Amino acid sequence: MTDLAAYSSAVQSGALVGAVLLEAFVLYVGYGALERVAAPIVEKITRA
Repeated sequence: MTDLAAYSSAVQSGALVGAVLLEAFVLYVGYGALERVAAPIVEKITRA
């Protein structure tokens, strides 16, 4: 693991912003995939 304490505060801030954006993207894609899988199942349950 890389120790970011050795870098300047601008690099640390950029790394944090990048990590947050990456996490947001992963969650967006993950929840989109979950919705595609779960929507037909939920629809089938509610119509039964």
